[in-house]
This record gives sequence, C-alpha cells and structure tokens, in this order.
Amino acid sequence: MKQRPASDVSALPTFGHGSRSTTWWGTLGFMALEGTGFALAAGTYLYLALTWPEWPLGAAAPNHWPGTIVTMLLIVSMVPNHVLNGHAKQCAIVPVRIGLVVMSLLGIAPLVVRWFEFPALNIYWDTNAYGSMLWVLLGLHTTHLITDVGDTIVLTVLMFTRHGHSGRRFGDVGDNVFYWDFVVLTWIPIYLLIYWLPRLE
Repeated sequence: MKQRPASDVSALPTFGHGSRSTTWWGTLGFMALEGTGFALAAGTYLYLALTWPEWPLGAAAPNHWPGTIVTMLLIVSMVPNHVLNGHAKQCAIVPVRIGLVVMSLLGIAPLVVRWFEFPALNIYWDTNAYGSMLWVLLGLHTTHLITDVGDTIVLTVLMFTRHGHSGRRFGDVGDNVFYWDFVVLTWIPIYLLIYWLPRLE
C-alpha cells in the first residue's frame, strides 16, 4: 500500500489576529453592509437638504452640545481601544480584562448622553421628512452603539471565566476593537450632517 506524505501542523497557531482570522473577514463584510445602509440614509438626507428651499424644515437647528459630547467621548475612546488591541495581540490576560472593562464603560457613556441627544434634535420623527431623517440617522448609529457595547460586555464577562484563557478569545477582542473603530468613524459624517449642515444654510 502506497503511503502519502503528511505534514505535522501541530505547531501552527490555533487562532489568528486581524486578517488572519476568518471572523475578521466576517466583521469586514458586516461593516460593508452596514456602511452601505449609512450611506443610503445620508444620501437621502442630502437629497432632501439640497432639493428643499428651506432647510431644516419647520424646526430650529438641533442643539449640537449632546452630539458634540458624544463625538468627544467616541474619539477619546479610540486611544484605550487600540491599547487594548496591543494587549490582545500579546495575549496578556490581565491587561485585556482591564481594557475590556474600560471599553465597556466608555461604550456606555455615549449611550447615556445619547438619551438626551434625541430630545435635543428639536423635532419628532413623525413631524416631517426632515425629522424622520434625523431620527433615522441617529437611530441607526444608536443601534450600532448598543450592539457593540453589548458585545463588549459579553466578551468582558467571558474573559473573566475559563473561556478567557482560550487563545481564540484574544482574536475576538481584536475583532471587537476593529468594529468599534467603525462605530466611531461612521459617526463623524453623521454628526456633521445632523448638527452642522443646517447651520450652513
């Protein structure tokens, strides 16, 4: 009987970081789909703003302070987020646990401010097309915030259990960092559309 040569792959890593992980590619595809949704909503808002002679419609410009505070919190959060990513690549369990707790708190903080942001829009979702688009844009991003914060909290809990010692979880932390960057960066153009475009009219 003829034998086939075989390679010993037992020394290969059981997980990867970044593009070496299949979940990273899944996250990237997920972000592409969601980014398209954001782009369609923003395009609709711009279409209305450019075709309507008076903008905003029947309401004062939104109070920009809650949205600005959210923006500052999100931008600041990117620093510990990338520090966490470095610890995840080193598979340093204690710093990763601390970093995840910090990121959970920094994820909850914008949601608290967001609670006051919706009333600061100065218009309800069912008032007119302008109000509807404001609430759609803010609602879309709020959904992403809630989703990622929930994922971060679950991952934090897992890292404090026996599951946290699995190498794959460190890869999951890296994917979570990647997605949080997406949540932060997609907010910037939405923030400009909601709060500053009406002030240019």
